[in-house]
Amino acid sequence: TPKTGHTQPYSYSQSLISNIDRPIRFKCAFSNTILQALRNRGWLELSDDNFDFYWCTVDWMKDNFDRRFLPDHVRLCHFRNHFELTRKNLMVKNLKRLKKKCEKECGKKDCSMLDFIPTTFELPMEYHMFLEEFRKSPGSIWIMKPVAKSQGRGIFLFRKIKDIEAWKWSGETPENYVVSRYIDNPYLIGGRKFDLRVYVLVTSFMPLKAWVYRDGFARLSNAGFSLDSIDDQYVHLTNVAIQKSAPDYDADRGLKWSVCRLRRFLLAKHGFKKANTIFVASLLSVQKIMIHDKHCFELYGYDILLDNDLKPWLLEINSSPSLTASSPEDRQLKVKPFKNTHNKKWQTNAVTTNTGLRKEGLFQ
Repeated sequence: TPKTGHTQPYSYSQSLISNIDRPIRFKCAFSNTILQALRNRGWLELSDDNFDFYWCTVDWMKDNFDRRFLPDHVRLCHFRNHFELTRKNLMVKNLKRLKKKCEKECGKKDCSMLDFIPTTFELPMEYHMFLEEFRKSPGSIWIMKPVAKSQGRGIFLFRKIKDIEAWKWSGETPENYVVSRYIDNPYLIGGRKFDLRVYVLVTSFMPLKAWVYRDGFARLSNAGFSLDSIDDQYVHLTNVAIQKSAPDYDADRGLKWSVCRLRRFLLAKHGFKKANTIFVASLLSVQKIMIHDKHCFELYGYDILLDNDLKPWLLEINSSPSLTASSPEDRQLKVKPFKNTHNKKWQTNAVTTNTGLRKEGLFQ
């Protein structure tokens, strides 16, 4: 059961090393807003490996963690098998397993809250299963994503099987993809598609301790939404790495709203459906298979899409969410989660009960 209460997540980092009677030594592999935030804490920045706290890359974690002795107080920003949630195929596999277990124990009706990922298959492994589902609704739109790439690379939409023939026959072993039914009825702001980036901090999987940052941001597309041209990435993909290459992209204005601003907009029009189930269920789906280590924590970046019924859909989870600012407003959005220890925008996540998932409002 996830731990609940009012402890703020970044008091976590200080309490773990509170017995140190010297400045906390940190190292950061990135020159972005997280580096700025760590410097603002008054900690001592190092370039060597004599650190107490390291905001490292996933590659460093993979290459170094098992080869080093780490004192008890040292903390690193990744779990060793973070990829169980952040590789697109494994995320889907783990969530499907959780749903199957829930249906076995509670029945399908009681597990309907877990229907927050679009119908998805892994290719080439599940190609024939996908083909069977595809033929049930000819003309529907599907989206292909490489399982291990980010920033919109390799993503494309299609309506016809012939559109993926080139992928199917490319090389002896084509790159693994996930293919999902495209959500073709997204909620629009000013006629444009958007998704939500929400930060979730996990300090432990056993027991599960997690916090949601309530004031994430919405990423808007540069062009008005239309299904007439499914090849136009500026219409269908909200990734900043894609959108900033648009001819009329305004770097100073950017294409982001804070979730606080979005919440006010949606509450004024519709009210807002709660989304905490997504965060809790996804973490529970990997709780028993995560390699728990007291040295590790993880900041996940969840990408969530709202359809025109305001139902939230989980698109993907990122283990190294981009903390590089693309505009002055973007810098403010990304610095705020780390600005101070007792940031009231962080709240404990929803909890489990003996009868299933109990939901608490993310946007309360």
